[in-house]
Amino acid sequence: MTTIDWLVIVLYLAGMLGLAFYLGRRQTSREDYYLGGHRLPGWALATSIIATQCSTNSLLGAPAFVGFVIGGGMLWLQYELAVPLAMLLLCFLFLPISRSGVISVYAYLEQRLGLASRLLASACFLFFRGVATGVTVYGVASVIGLVADISFNTSVFLLMGITVAYDALGGMRAVVISDVVQMLLLVAAVLLALFWLADPLIGHFDAISARSHTLVNDWGLTSGNSYGFWPMLFGGLFLYVAYYGCDQSQAQRLLSAESESETRHILLLNGVLRFPLVFAYCLVGLGLAAYALEHPDFIDSLPLTDAGAPNYNLVFPAFVTREFGVGLTGLAIVGLFAAAMSSIDSALNSLSASTVEDFIARFTPLSERQLFLGSKLATLAWGSFAILFSFQVEHIAPTVLEAINKVGSMANGPLLALFTIAVFCPALGQRAAITGFLCGLGLNLALWLFLPGVSWLWWNVFGLVAALAIALAIAAGRRVQLDLHIPALPRRLAWQLGGMSILILGVCLAMQAVAER
Repeated sequence: MTTIDWLVIVLYLAGMLGLAFYLGRRQTSREDYYLGGHRLPGWALATSIIATQCSTNSLLGAPAFVGFVIGGGMLWLQYELAVPLAMLLLCFLFLPISRSGVISVYAYLEQRLGLASRLLASACFLFFRGVATGVTVYGVASVIGLVADISFNTSVFLLMGITVAYDALGGMRAVVISDVVQMLLLVAAVLLALFWLADPLIGHFDAISARSHTLVNDWGLTSGNSYGFWPMLFGGLFLYVAYYGCDQSQAQRLLSAESESETRHILLLNGVLRFPLVFAYCLVGLGLAAYALEHPDFIDSLPLTDAGAPNYNLVFPAFVTREFGVGLTGLAIVGLFAAAMSSIDSALNSLSASTVEDFIARFTPLSERQLFLGSKLATLAWGSFAILFSFQVEHIAPTVLEAINKVGSMANGPLLALFTIAVFCPALGQRAAITGFLCGLGLNLALWLFLPGVSWLWWNVFGLVAALAIALAIAAGRRVQLDLHIPALPRRLAWQLGGMSILILGVCLAMQAVAER
């Protein structure tokens, strides 16, 4: 990289720090720090959620999967079918939670079921999100270090130093506003790449048309195929409902909304706007596959994995450093920083929120001022943990990232069942809810160990069904009367989100037809 490229990167990082300092000046309470004082606009919160979802892992992983992985291609789009439907279900699940006035989403479990359910769910979140954040830092820092030609240690401290600093200074306001800026930069980097790749994509489309297949009719029950239509649709549906509604890192943005109608607006925007960005990622993957056909030496230039194969996860940054001019390379690297920071800052702020709200504030008689300062210290502590853990990732296991994703799916269904009981039928009781939760976890663990042919995406479904069934069975034995509370759903919102799913399916079918012509 040139001096100008580095200047672009330094200006971006300095700008993030300055923005955080400005936005954090008037913070005086945990509500300000974690929820932005409920004064953040809905469009900004929606953009922040999308930015967190479409992280560096997506920017690197999606093009690699679409363009180069055997059995990959545009099948990635099947995931997106479930997103608008998940937002529709969240209108039922989350709106009662948003009215409860909590900062930690797990505090709602205590209100409806009891303290034990709150502590259990929060502890699960802290473990999974804390470890996953460390792994994310490791992966992103490795890529940035390689592309920018700096050491891994330098890359980690550069990435995390800035992220932790603006997160601790500015809280949720800084996280959300910086996510908006980072989303703009990310989109700019993707559009630049598509502009460069347009000619090879059009010129070599026939040669790569096989990768345009979008739909695979596979149940994934015995084949081990996680990219079939049905596991992606049903497993993805409950994965997204659990992630957006029961994971503090996502739910915190919904809790920051000013009103119930604003929450619906955020859910609608996420259901509508996420697909175009993911579709652009996938087109970049197709374009890179065409570019590799046009430049046979491109794949040979990629770094090798431990197994001696080209590391296809680096095709996007390798293309950027190879083709982009002075200044534009720096902008593309900033896009990588932006994608990473938009996920890490959200994780750190939510880890701090769960730590302070579910454990410190719940059990210690501290003043609001002390808890406010403790919130910042908790952010620094989790940032330090992520840094330290990132240095240990490569010594743990080569497949740790896959393992973490599976652990997440193992817990998603049972956690969603816990919240479903809390929202709709708290009369079942905490004992039944927690027993169902643990049984759902046990079933998914058994599937992981003894039935590897069942796609891990199905764990999100099976864990949910098993947890609910056990809880209902226990309640039936006690002859508990169910008192279901089902909120009304605005008809217009249902049509909008349902129509988006139909549109996504139409795009998939069109791509499938093109591939088979």
